[in-house]
Formats: sequence, C-alpha cells, structure tokens
Amino acid sequence: MKKINRYILCAIMGLLALTACKKNDYINDGGKANAHVNMTTYDFLKSRPQFDSLVRIIDKAGMKDEINGNITFFATTNYGIVDYVKAKKQLKIIEVGDENINFGIKDLNAAELRDSLKIYMYKGAINRAQMTTEGTLYDSMLGAIPNVKFMIRLRRTLDYGGYVDYVDYVNFTKVIGTRDDKEADQASIPQNQKDISYDCQTSGIITTTGILHVLSDNQRLFFNGESLGN
Repeated sequence: MKKINRYILCAIMGLLALTACKKNDYINDGGKANAHVNMTTYDFLKSRPQFDSLVRIIDKAGMKDEINGNITFFATTNYGIVDYVKAKKQLKIIEVGDENINFGIKDLNAAELRDSLKIYMYKGAINRAQMTTEGTLYDSMLGAIPNVKFMIRLRRTLDYGGYVDYVDYVNFTKVIGTRDDKEADQASIPQNQKDISYDCQTSGIITTTGILHVLSDNQRLFFNGESLGN
C-alpha cells in the first residue's frame, strides 16, 4: 500500500508543479515533461488565462519588450492582482468619498507600474541550477532599494519524508533590513520589518527569451499590504 501511495503522491506533485528531489537527483517538472516552451515569456503569459490581469498590467506599463528580454521573471497570478486593484480602489474611495466609483487596472498609474514590475525582473537566467538552499540576495532590475534586497533560494521541506527524501520549492523573499532567518531572536523583529516570503507554484519554465517562475496565488502584486476595505 505504501508503494501505491508513493505513486499517487508523485502524480499529485507533478500536477501541482512541485519539484521533487531524491538524493541529489533533481527532477524539474513544472507540469511539463519538457521545461522549454516555444514562445516568448510575454506570449506564454498571454496564452494562459491565469495571467490575464498580469498581461494587462504589463501592457499598461508598456513593458512587453522588457519582459521579453534575457531575464528571469517571477509572475503574479490573477488572484494577487485582483487584491492589489481592490486595495488601490479602497484608497481612491477614501480620497474621493464615493464607494461606487468605477476603478480598475485602467486607472492605475503606468509609471508606477513600470517601476514596480521591475522588482520581479532579474538579469540573465536564474534557474534551479543557479539556486541554493542557503539563498542569494539580489538587486532587481529596479536597482538598489534602501534597506531592501530580494532573496532567491530553494526552500527545502521534509514534509513528504515518507515518500521522498525532501522537496525543494523555489522561493522568492523580500528581505527588509537583515535576513530574518539569520537573526537569533526572530520573535523580536517588528511586524513591519519582517521578511515577506512566497514559494513558487511552478518553476523553471524556459521560454525562447528567458526564465519564468510562477508565484503562489496568495502573493499580492508588489507585496502590497494595504487594506481591501469591507
């Protein structure tokens, strides 16, 4: 029975686009037998309905060419963008005093979107082979941000120890100040200074122009933490 369960778990993990690792044998999945897709990064995003809102954001910012550059891009799904737009709408409601305003992606500031999208963009290829469990700090294509870095790493979990030795998730973290995992007393870190971390639900998609990783659905665009209102 345990052997059968192992096969079932592996099938589920494939559908969830996990990357399972036994010993030192990394198996890149991403839901496809071949990680390569014969499309540019932008065209791949446009071909998948879960990125409809992201494509609209990219178009609003006029960043198709940059997305198709030789970069690694961390993509936010529709869920994270819907909540971001709701938060921005709430701010506008407070500003104008009208709960019935019509507000959407079309009303976002293009220049702000252009700058903010760059926090998900990194020069060159950063795929699993370039990642470690220790993690590496990067400046995004937005450039150096005071007191902020972005860490890309493999987050190892032993949760599936009955079936595989470990599973490594590609993880994307906004590091505020120093790395929380290096602090001896993590409980004393103020809430607004805590690192913000998300796993990727799919990783290692190799397009004709770059590398694409897809963040979990609960990652709100630009790490926005503003209120959604009622």
